[in-house]
Amino acid sequence: MNIVSKLSRRRFLQLTGISASGLVLGGILPAGGSLAGILDRPAGKELNIFVSVTPDGTVEIIAHRSEMGTGIRTGLPQVVADEMEADWHRVKVIQALANTEYGSQNTDGSRSVRDFYTVMRQMGAVAKHMLEQAAADTWDVEISECVARNHAVHHLNSNRHLGFGELAQRAARLETPEPESAVLKSADDFRYIGSSIPIVDLEDITLGKAVYGTDVHLPDMLYASIERSPWLQGKIASYDAAEAKKVKGVLDVVELKAEPGPPGFNPIEGVAVIATNTFSAQRGREKLSINWSESAHSEHNSSDYLDELAGRVKGGPGKVRRERGEVDAALAEAETVVEASYRTPYLAHASMEPPVATARVEGDRCEVWAPTQGPQATQREVARALKLEIENVTVHVTLLGGAFGRKSKPDFSIEAARLAAHVGKPVQVLWTREDDIRHDYFHACSAQYYKAGLDHEGTVTAWLAREAAPPIPATFDPGVTMMSSGGLSQGFANVPFVTPNLRMESHEAPAHVRIGWLRSVYNIPYAFGVGSFVDELAHAAGKDPAEFWLELIGRDRLLDFSDEGFDYSNYGRSLADFPYDTARTKGVLRKLVDSIPWGEILPSGQGWGLSVAHSFLSDVAVASKVEVKDGRLKVLELHGVIDAGRVVNPDRVHAQMEGGMIFGMSLALNGEITFAEGKTGQFNFHNYPIARMDQTPAIIRSHITPSTAAPSGVGEPPTPPVAPSIANAVFAATGKRIRELPLGKHFDV
Repeated sequence: MNIVSKLSRRRFLQLTGISASGLVLGGILPAGGSLAGILDRPAGKELNIFVSVTPDGTVEIIAHRSEMGTGIRTGLPQVVADEMEADWHRVKVIQALANTEYGSQNTDGSRSVRDFYTVMRQMGAVAKHMLEQAAADTWDVEISECVARNHAVHHLNSNRHLGFGELAQRAARLETPEPESAVLKSADDFRYIGSSIPIVDLEDITLGKAVYGTDVHLPDMLYASIERSPWLQGKIASYDAAEAKKVKGVLDVVELKAEPGPPGFNPIEGVAVIATNTFSAQRGREKLSINWSESAHSEHNSSDYLDELAGRVKGGPGKVRRERGEVDAALAEAETVVEASYRTPYLAHASMEPPVATARVEGDRCEVWAPTQGPQATQREVARALKLEIENVTVHVTLLGGAFGRKSKPDFSIEAARLAAHVGKPVQVLWTREDDIRHDYFHACSAQYYKAGLDHEGTVTAWLAREAAPPIPATFDPGVTMMSSGGLSQGFANVPFVTPNLRMESHEAPAHVRIGWLRSVYNIPYAFGVGSFVDELAHAAGKDPAEFWLELIGRDRLLDFSDEGFDYSNYGRSLADFPYDTARTKGVLRKLVDSIPWGEILPSGQGWGLSVAHSFLSDVAVASKVEVKDGRLKVLELHGVIDAGRVVNPDRVHAQMEGGMIFGMSLALNGEITFAEGKTGQFNFHNYPIARMDQTPAIIRSHITPSTAAPSGVGEPPTPPVAPSIANAVFAATGKRIRELPLGKHFDV
């Protein structure tokens, strides 16, 4: 008799002895994880929307952003606790549901700390003020005589003190002051801000208790696996589900029609197999027979497309986006003219945890559990898809097993919600690795062309740059075919160079796949083009690349491109609050060079390369040391320096620097998605590999520049300078210029 039973991933690991490293060290993993922290609600008295205090003195702090390895569920509560004078050991962090009252919950764009640092300080200060007022009222004294310190309020004129728990009920009855009225601490008094506090999820992750998307299990839950159109906007022409329905455990086969209009956040059209377990659902899916209709994208070929874009940018002028001086005249008069073209491929996110979502629909209400970066977008889009009031959709955020921008798109949650509504029971939709790579919101490919003039002293007198890449807005409006100023602000049109004659141009690039944001977004291709070309110019001028960068950036100044016709986005923040300061850009480069043996004499086949990039309001410089031997490329060392303004948790910044550099190296060595006849050529880690341990350098170092400036981005800035630093190191080692990624196309990596 064949018996199919449901098996959690933890129980599978326990029974098989398999772990991510291939080795299980002593101890038994629990068969199922608790939803504590995911389903918890504040039990204490609410002092403001983010802070509650229980009678036993526990301070409950809401984490309204999604945790995907950055430590944000620790960092933002850490800020609140510091201003509140709470004892960190008596803090409980509770994951927020989707709720517009929290402000933006979209955890991407390296915005969590930079957008909410001051807000979280105000929330902590407001809570502290209310506790101090409650103590003053209890003792019938002036509030100026009451000071919160180490989880209690102390009376300055006596030995009296009251714990936060003792004051909670009285404080909660007070009117909450306006956040702007809060008196914030001096930085000299910080207890937690700037300290490397371990992440709050560390124990649960270590012990296997942490709840990720696949760990959600509800009573009577069913499982779905979906066969989707292999190309963008393909439709079901016909299908036969007879064999699929014969598979034991399969209960239903359901068409998921795509909504009319642009792709947006909508699910791809497909056929879902619903079963009592994931194995049966996937086995039934394999038995489906489906014919797909052609679309405007079913003949898309990525190689031909990139050839077309490269021809456009090299072939002639595009739309001018930023300009100063007379570039054409300066090029004509230059002592030396250097030109080069660069290409970068489509990329996939390929996070360790593929998309997964669980939904339950009862009447006019829906609940969703998902590892989502965008709980509010999920709430909004599920409500729209099911025609529900938005307040009737509850979104629970689990931990995310990686995301990199993919999980801010709610298409997989909509799939679960639509199927749950159809069958009348909870449904979990689990994407396979093949689904994840074949049906991603792909990072845009790019073609760039650069031409520069040098005078007899090797100084750049003219800079011409052209680019073409399918823009992200095309996913929501196919009529958008040219990069926005926001996209060009990510390292292409905002180069900080003092060159007297400069022009940046764009060409059209219609999208043929779903384009989405991926960690550091367009900074990836633009940093590769700019960083590689600067290195080429340095060698053409006979100058040290680091010194050439400093010369090209020029004097210390604050940048504003408005007088050059460019609408610089500055990542949505004002230049007054977040100035683009070239002194900081040069500072990270100088610190990088000082931290490595730059200029050392190396054995044949080895070389150092470096690059620098300003992204997400931070500056990062990266140096790579490589060895090329018998056609094999090995990255020996990676070093990075970041200036991200004031840092909340240095340990997490170092972790993100290390992770971001490895991510950038992985893309530089391996990352490429190809299309032929509209279909991806890659579908799992054997043909879309991520960096293996033997590819990762033995030496990885990160440095944080101390700063009192406003906090800026951390999660994404380490990635962009990596690829050009490696390519430049390859040139230093071999004399060979690589102008097309990935490097695995040119070497054995």
